[in-house]
This record gives sequence, C-alpha cells and structure tokens, in this order.
Amino acid sequence: MPLHRAAPAPPDDDAGVEIRPQFAQAGETGIVPKLRLPDGELAAETAYQVVHDELLLDGHARLNLATFVTTWMEPQARVLIDECLDKNMIDKDEYPQTAELERRCVNMLAALWGSESTGGDATGCSTTGSSEACMLGGLALKWRWRERRRAAGKATDRPNLVMGANVQVCWEKFCRYWDVDPRLVPVSPEATHLTAEGAASHCDENTIGVVAILGSTFDGSYEPVAEIAAALDALQARSGLDVPLHVDAASGGFVAPFLDPDLAWDFRLARVQSINASGHKYGLVYPGVGWAVWRDKEALPADLIFDVDYLGGQMPTFALNFSRGGAQVVAQYYNLIRLGREGYRRVQQASRETAMWLAGEIGKLGEYRLLSDGGELPVFAFAVADEACGFSVYDVSEKLRIRGWIVPAYPMPTGMEDVSVLRVCVRNGFSRDLASIFLEDLKLATERLRHRAEGPPPDAVRASFHH
Repeated sequence: MPLHRAAPAPPDDDAGVEIRPQFAQAGETGIVPKLRLPDGELAAETAYQVVHDELLLDGHARLNLATFVTTWMEPQARVLIDECLDKNMIDKDEYPQTAELERRCVNMLAALWGSESTGGDATGCSTTGSSEACMLGGLALKWRWRERRRAAGKATDRPNLVMGANVQVCWEKFCRYWDVDPRLVPVSPEATHLTAEGAASHCDENTIGVVAILGSTFDGSYEPVAEIAAALDALQARSGLDVPLHVDAASGGFVAPFLDPDLAWDFRLARVQSINASGHKYGLVYPGVGWAVWRDKEALPADLIFDVDYLGGQMPTFALNFSRGGAQVVAQYYNLIRLGREGYRRVQQASRETAMWLAGEIGKLGEYRLLSDGGELPVFAFAVADEACGFSVYDVSEKLRIRGWIVPAYPMPTGMEDVSVLRVCVRNGFSRDLASIFLEDLKLATERLRHRAEGPPPDAVRASFHH
C-alpha cells in the first residue's frame, strides 16, 4: 500500500495533472502526464530537461544546514561512484573486489573503534545507512537476550530497550517493528540526553540492552558512554543483571576517534557489544551507506546470519536489504585511504572550529541562547532567549529560507518539549566564509522579525535583506 496521499482522479483531458514543457522540436509531444505513463516516448534530451527543470525547485544541498548527510565529495570519488553504479553489493561472487573493499572497511572501522586485533576477520557489514545498522544491532541484542532467558527457563515475551528520549526515530521504529517496549528516559535542561543514572534506573530483567548516542541529533552532544557503562557494571554487581550496551555513533563514530582520541566510548569499554555509524554523514560519503560492527563473533547470534546461494556462490548475509548498489562502499574505502587519520582529523577539526565560532557569535547576539556549542559534534542548537520577543524559532527558519538557508526548527524531546530550537549542522564544505554569510543573514532576519513585532520595518532593513 503506497504511503503517498491519493490524488483525485484526473479529468479526461488531464487538465492540471500534466507537464507542458515549452519545447518545440519536431515530432515531440507538448504534454506529458504526471500520474500515468505517457503513451509515447520522449527524446532523452527532452526527458532530462523536464526532470532537471523540476528539480530546480529543490533546496540547494550545500545550504542545507538541517542535514547531517554529506553534500560534497572530491571529483575523483564521484568518478568512482559513477564507475560502480551498476554493481550490486549482494552479488559478491560476481563482484569479489567490491566485497573485498567492504571487508577492508569493516576491519578498518573495527580497529578505529577500539577493537582488539581481528586478523582481518572483524564482524560487521555495510548497510544502506545507520537506520538499517541500528535495526541489526537491536536484533542482535534481542536475540542474545532471548537465548539467555530461554536457557534460564524464563519468559521471553516482554523485552524492553532503554534509551534517552532524544534517540533518532529509527530506534522507535525498531521497537515497534520487532515488538520491543521502548523505555524512553526523559531529558531535562540540565541533561539534554541520557545519563548514567537514568539508564541504570530503567533497566530490569527484560532489558535487552541500553542505547547510548555518540552525537545527539537534537543538539550534537555526546552521551556519557563510559559513565553509562560504569553504571551498568555497578548494576550487575549488585543485582546480577548483565545489560549490554549498543553505541549509536551515527555521526560521532567518524568524529570522536580523530578529535577526541582519549574519549572512551567504543570497544575499549567491555560492555559495548556493537556500534553503528553512518558513512554518509561525517564519514564524508554521499548517501547512502552505513556500518554495523560487533565486538566479536559471539556478539552476533548465528541465527541472524543467512548462507545464501546467489548467482553461483555461497555467501553469508545479515543485512536487512538484499540488492543494493556497491558504489557508496567503494567511495567509503576511497575516503579511508585518501584521508587516513590525519586527513579525517583535519576535515573534522575544521568543521568543529567553524561550528564553535558560529555558535559563539550567535550567542553574542542577545536574542538567542545556546543549548550546545559545537564542541562535540560540529552541530549546535539554539533557542530564542526571550519568548516574549514577538517571534519564534519557526519565524526565524522561515525568514532564512528567503536567502536559501535551510535551518530546521523543532521542539526538544520529552522532558523539554516546551523548548523549541534551531539546529545548525556544520559539514565538510561549509566554510568559515559561508558561516560568516549565514551569520549576517541571521542578524538581518532577526532584525526584521524584531521590527515586525514592533511595527513596519525600516526601508533600509527591507532593502538590505532582499539584496
């Protein structure tokens, strides 16, 4: 059943539901239906132009400060992606070298995330993104919990998963799709994410695991993974409950190892059983590619692995998707060998410095208060300082669209739902120069909104903002 809103049945002449390109090449139709297949063909150039022109109405990706997703790659990476667009990632028998590059990436990331030497045999896989990787991590937690409960002769019908209310929606999807009770720990102005005390206090014998986030999508902050692990260690010591930890490092997995190498959040903590990350976020690859890595083979239940006879070869698979392109995996490998540790450190450091500078300048304006400053993920959130000022973050977001900036405005999660914020994601390619331009546009938008609340804006303000 499609999730798209049903359109009314078109009239006989398709009025209002057709495309009328202004092309006049000999033999070409002047009408293309929108909601049904055309009867005839179009020239390739014409079809391209029709689609190209409609896409002009999309926002400009480089000015989209809402997304964590990579919007720029080097030309050489784009060439590799183009060369691999026809490769099916699942067909490892036909594309063995693409499969080999995936294996290398998994081992590189396992080592980067503190895994002990695996001898080239790390347990993990590529995915379409962190959402799929989270699903796999959650399934492994549920299967292992169920195995322990069955071995102890106990019921397995009431699993729950503990996480902060600030988790990405994919975790709520996981719980709904696989019948797991989501135990969402509320946030607060003092702690906008999961705390060690909050995690441990919500666990019981039916808890399949705790999810800690290395880089909240709401404000870019790191959750205290080491403190959460220590609290779960203490819980086991006093109650016998052995609750594993999964780290959702969708963004932070490609930031913390390079900028915060002494921060313990990964497999250096014995309680961490699995980690996911998005290659298409701060892994610097175009969408979509993600990674799921487990501590060892024992952390991934064998029941979740399928041996598939596909196109002449036997291969193990434990992803949710089957056929998918291999281009982004190749692009990830390109980035890993192209940048190395120093290159990733340089890129992420530049993003963090830009984020912290921009957050600091916004904090000086007076109209806004910062909830985070970009000092962890290069991401920060800010709210209107005085709710009686006559405008909201939603008004600011709308005004910034005039200049092409896409800045999301949204309420914080349960526990802070009365606070609405704007969030800025600083990514590779968002330079200090662009940040300066954004800051000036924010100042002008703020001044315009302030004058609107007080009365008609001066002509000078109106003219400067539009020009």
